Amino acid sequence: MDIVIPLFDRFEPLDAIGPYEILGYVPGARVRFVAPEPGRVTDTLGALTVDVPTRYSEIDSCDVLLVPGGGGTRPLVEDAEFLAWIRRMHGTTRFTTSVCTGSLVLGAAGLLKGLAATSHWGVVADLEAYGARYTAERVVRQDRIITSAGVSSGIDMALQLAALLTDDLTAQAIQLLTEYDPRPPFDTGSVAKAPAEVLEHTRTLG
Repeated sequence: MDIVIPLFDRFEPLDAIGPYEILGYVPGARVRFVAPEPGRVTDTLGALTVDVPTRYSEIDSCDVLLVPGGGGTRPLVEDAEFLAWIRRMHGTTRFTTSVCTGSLVLGAAGLLKGLAATSHWGVVADLEAYGARYTAERVVRQDRIITSAGVSSGIDMALQLAALLTDDLTAQAIQLLTEYDPRPPFDTGSVAKAPAEVLEHTRTLG
């Protein structure tokens, strides 16, 4: 089972690494990172670099495509060659997925027109501009396209995907193995829950 995650400069680290941690435990899965060009890519926070040996164009099919988000998605939505590759890959996948602003890449590739989808709350207008119907759900499945909301929701999406690729028992075992049992110290993890002052302060970060 071939799982491909494209990385790029200014990718959001948890968008990629969270699902990688989960999907790497799926029996028979091979998770591969690809990039616009072989070499180092740096995350959006500037401290994490990943050596990626494979150019995305070297891959012509996969079972799962997972597109992470981050500031680096902005140039990708204008990159005709990359978007054409996304469409080609989608033609071969069992599931095409995204985390956070990775959904904008799927949208720019024309894959979300008329579909319910989610993304980070800060890019709702951008997502809808591609013809998607935004929903505030953490994970949204439309047949074989699965989008997830901001950053940490990629872990939830990966567990749901693990169940689809195997079975509920295996996905639950992976959840236990990774001890994913979140109990955050604050209840401000969504726009619906966050007080106005938290939302305002959030806009000054990142």
